[in-house]
Amino acid sequence: MEQPIHQNNAPSMQNIPRQMYHGGHELFEVHELLSNTISLLDQYMMLRQLAKDPELVDMMNRQYQFVSDCYNIAVEALKTGNKPSHPTQTYMMKQDHSTVYGIKPSSPAKTALSAAEINDQKISTQMLQMMKSAALVHTIAALETVNPVLRRILADSVPNYLEMAYEIFLYQNKHGYYQVPQFDRQTTDTIVNRFAPVQTNLPQNQSMGYNQTH
Repeated sequence: MEQPIHQNNAPSMQNIPRQMYHGGHELFEVHELLSNTISLLDQYMMLRQLAKDPELVDMMNRQYQFVSDCYNIAVEALKTGNKPSHPTQTYMMKQDHSTVYGIKPSSPAKTALSAAEINDQKISTQMLQMMKSAALVHTIAALETVNPVLRRILADSVPNYLEMAYEIFLYQNKHGYYQVPQFDRQTTDTIVNRFAPVQTNLPQNQSMGYNQTH
């Protein structure tokens, strides 16, 4: 006769090495994330050779160094299951937060026919797309990660990728590469004022939509 399964016979987490504290979906998503990060760093390495604006090169260097550190601590936590040698840092941009609004006529976007046509506008556009993708991949991976240490590292990294993407946007906007259209004042006010705040606490002893009998 088949023996019943008792709680004492279940595998104990204490007997499992910490580096095995990972779920299947988690490993798939983290594998995708780390591969994506390597591609981002490789692209930065190549594009840096073509960038001409010293401000853009400086931003690429700072972001490359920061992303490399994020990658290293994620790999460390993945392999060991323990807290990494240092926590996730906070990325600090150099751009101010001023944005130029409005649309001006510009040349239609087109592909480059030679490496000589890969200018700072195209380079910063590729950087922005990669950072947006990295923020999305980190968000998805964090939502699927069950290892508490690795999940916290990935979740803490998301605001940093958002900040780096925002820094690239501000650089592009300042140079006219990324234009920001606006609605007229009336349309803007109408949309903004369509929403009202909600009560933060549920009302007490309120009928839930059915009659109570006594």
